[in-house]
Amino acid sequence: MTLPTEEGPRGVSPTAALYSIIGFWFFYAILISVRALVVGFDYQGEMAARRAVVTLIGIIVTWILYLAIRRFDAKPLAVRIVAAFSLAAPFALAMAVANYYVFNIYDPMGMFPDMDQQKYEAQSHALIYIVDDAVSRYFFLSAWAGLYLGLSYASEAHRTERRAARLERAAQQAELRSLRYQVNPHFLFNTLNSLSSLVMKDRRDEAEQMIMSLSNFYRTSLTGDPLDDVQLEEEVHLQKLYLDIEAVRFPDRLATRIDIPADLLTACVPGLILQPLVENAIKYGVSRTSSPVAITIRAREEHGLLHLTVADNGDKPPSAGDGGSGIGLANVRDRLSARFGDQGRIDYGPQAEGGFAVNLFLPLNRRGC
Repeated sequence: MTLPTEEGPRGVSPTAALYSIIGFWFFYAILISVRALVVGFDYQGEMAARRAVVTLIGIIVTWILYLAIRRFDAKPLAVRIVAAFSLAAPFALAMAVANYYVFNIYDPMGMFPDMDQQKYEAQSHALIYIVDDAVSRYFFLSAWAGLYLGLSYASEAHRTERRAARLERAAQQAELRSLRYQVNPHFLFNTLNSLSSLVMKDRRDEAEQMIMSLSNFYRTSLTGDPLDDVQLEEEVHLQKLYLDIEAVRFPDRLATRIDIPADLLTACVPGLILQPLVENAIKYGVSRTSSPVAITIRAREEHGLLHLTVADNGDKPPSAGDGGSGIGLANVRDRLSARFGDQGRIDYGPQAEGGFAVNLFLPLNRRGC
């Protein structure tokens, strides 16, 4: 039977079934009418009227057959095939009886006025006629049952596709949530290490300032859904809050530069997509050197893509031996891939003028965030 699910109703809808039934019987009426004209039967008007009645009865009988067959929609295909072609037999017999009554029992003299009633009855062989007609109508109803099975199979295939698409979206959303939630614990771990360092050095004012900045950062970053995009302006604001935290650790070594055109501030980006990149710039660009280091966040539009860059000019960029925790660049790469597919990518490496740069490329979108 037709059951509503999240992937849509199972089997063929009543509307589609009714259209197919009417189409089949309309084709039948046209074909038989043309045959009667070609053969040259008499009393075409009377036959056409009775044929219309038989066609209407056929539509009703086939609709009842549909109601019977669709009860097997949840069964295996083999069971549905056997049920469809088995149920077609009694309905074909019912149609043959109805056809015999309309053309042979009901007012036969109205269609054959020149034939004596007794002679007509004597020439009638009801059982043979009905069985022969039932066989013909069985193949007709079997053809419709085959069409129904085909439509039902197509409907099931579409349901399977919709289910697969829904599960794929759910898996993608789960992956995005997982990747997004990796960022906060990783960031918190690094920040608490910095806070611990300040406490150990009895730098209470700086520690208090860091705690307030940490509170502001989490209050801002945790308000939105991890699947929602944010405007680039908001994402950069979060990174400024984080850099304010790190500036307490490195008051004389950390400088920040933001180079983003005003028309790109409203571009949509995944929330905290820059966070691991800024953390890496702190970890490898600032903390490893005693010289002043500038961290630059840039944005450009290139061929319909948003090009984001996080770069530093530290003198000890990460090397192949820096394995790290695997969360930083891998997290960003996986989030871009899950969110944008082939349209999102990341590349990184040392800069010719010194330091290290990470470049993100993602579709430029200014709506929906």
